[in-house]
Amino acid sequence: MINFTALDLVFFWAYLLIILGIGIRASKSVKSLKDYSIGGRGYSGFFVFATLSASFIGGGFSIGLSEKVFTLGLSFVLAVWGFSLKEILIAKFIAPRMGTFEKKMSVGDIMGQLYGKHAKVVTGIAGALVCTGVAGAQFCAFGYITHILLGISPSLGIFVGAIVVIFYSTLGGMRSIVMNDTVHFCVLMVTIPPVAYFGLQYVGGLELLWSKLPEAHGNMLTSMPTLTLVGWFLTFFFGETLVPPYVQRLLIGRTIKDTVRGTFLSGLVSIPFFFVIGFIGLIAVVIAPDLNANLSLPHVILTVMPDGLKGLAIVGVMAILMSSADSFLNAAAVSVIHDFWKPIHKSALSEKSELWLTRCATFILGASGGFFALKSESAVDALLYAYNFWTPFILVPLVSGIIGYKATPRTFWLSSISGVCGMLSWSLLIGASENFDAAIVGIAVNFVTFITLRHFEHMTPLNIAHKCYNDARIQACDPS
Repeated sequence: MINFTALDLVFFWAYLLIILGIGIRASKSVKSLKDYSIGGRGYSGFFVFATLSASFIGGGFSIGLSEKVFTLGLSFVLAVWGFSLKEILIAKFIAPRMGTFEKKMSVGDIMGQLYGKHAKVVTGIAGALVCTGVAGAQFCAFGYITHILLGISPSLGIFVGAIVVIFYSTLGGMRSIVMNDTVHFCVLMVTIPPVAYFGLQYVGGLELLWSKLPEAHGNMLTSMPTLTLVGWFLTFFFGETLVPPYVQRLLIGRTIKDTVRGTFLSGLVSIPFFFVIGFIGLIAVVIAPDLNANLSLPHVILTVMPDGLKGLAIVGVMAILMSSADSFLNAAAVSVIHDFWKPIHKSALSEKSELWLTRCATFILGASGGFFALKSESAVDALLYAYNFWTPFILVPLVSGIIGYKATPRTFWLSSISGVCGMLSWSLLIGASENFDAAIVGIAVNFVTFITLRHFEHMTPLNIAHKCYNDARIQACDPS
């Protein structure tokens, strides 16, 4: 059991109460699924920036990042910068084109517009799986945090974290999440960098830190083999690209300019933030080289932070985990009800019924995410496993369609199936690889198949009739 000062405990419990209060207050303005999923589409660039940043800086990119740097060295930060580069490129090439989908409120809606109703349905299934998995990764990290913080078992910690997040996410949806994420983001930006500062002072300065590290551990280019580093970089570049909660952030901006600005700033700020988190992992190596790597970030906080500030730093870590879990839970519920259940339901759902079902789905999927967390030993490993439900078959057709390089539904299905087969073949025949995750192989196969089939669509007379084929397969084109 860790002994806090009274001030530490005040910070901790007051923050939880504030977050719950914000969530409850924001939930009162939620009247429809549109409010619940995109919050009214009236947020400035700052709110897009804050909620997007808070969403992706979760357990994997905090607890998990410090864990991997502790184990593999500083090169892992360079790998994670693949995610940062991806966000900057999305701001440049994807966000400016989201005006085409201004009336949509989910990634399934976009896929339905591009490739038809059935594409929307399968996107809903995939979105629910990946988002539940990523939320589970946050709960996994929450379990390790509470284990070192309170001395309770990780399983009980997962349960506690899930209950808090599920409560306000179920009530307020995106309106609660954006407000809470903004608070979470401001808190973590203020509280996490001082951990690196006090940690550096604790070990005796930068020169002494580097002298005590294992050989090459502190070298960003040499602590991992080059091919392994490239594999990790590609995994983080593609892994969470345009997953449902990030697409939602591209749809909540007041204007396209706000969306572009918020997305770009989010990618830019993530670069130094990831470095700071990785640096804390190096400090943990020097302080406690035999430590369980999963506990590197919380152990440094509890070891180096002064009384009073310790509780504030723990609040920052809690903010990281809650802000990511709530976003992915909301997106998972919208995927299940709006993208999957609603299109296959024979009778139309009223706004009240759709909102009620989505709230129920949030609760159920939150519980499922907690169960997923119980089966994972690493927040980053949980993320990588979750990626397999999305990137091999949704990513390529989605990005292609948004930038205007759209194909027919037939090409979507064939390329998506080939991507899944490529991923499964790599997993079953090759097995685990230290260089390339199976999801990357699936993306590559999907990409080659999509480009090839689309090329022949425009070359073969048989497919001329498909040239203007769109949405729910109701548009027609006169070949003459």
